[in-house]
Amino acid sequence: MAQENVEIVRRATEAYSRGDLDGTLESWAPNALLDWSNSRGLDAGVVRGRDEIRRYMARFLELFEEVRIEFEDLTEVKEGVVVADNLARVRGRDGIETQARSTWLITIQDGQQTSLTLYQTRAEALEAAGLRE
Repeated sequence: MAQENVEIVRRATEAYSRGDLDGTLESWAPNALLDWSNSRGLDAGVVRGRDEIRRYMARFLELFEEVRIEFEDLTEVKEGVVVADNLARVRGRDGIETQARSTWLITIQDGQQTSLTLYQTRAEALEAAGLRE
């Protein structure tokens, strides 16, 4: 099941980078939680339910001409995956490019993503998952 969880995360992230919200949310549970409250950037907050998450993601994507998420370090944890040091590369409609790093703790139950919580460091996410570096 753990490798399946990693593939769920990969598919959803790749879909998001293509701007495909249907593909992004395909594996999200109807009552999922997106916790972006630790964000140092735009729109920090907590969003509940797939419909609200879709609106939240759509608003973010509308701000930019291009959004790409890249990651290499996926750590399987008891109930999901830690995506450490992911890199978001964004290009604004004015052509200005920027990037941001963060770490996600994604919980998955029965093949459905139930939450994604943003952390600033891998250590914070692992601690939230009940692990230490």
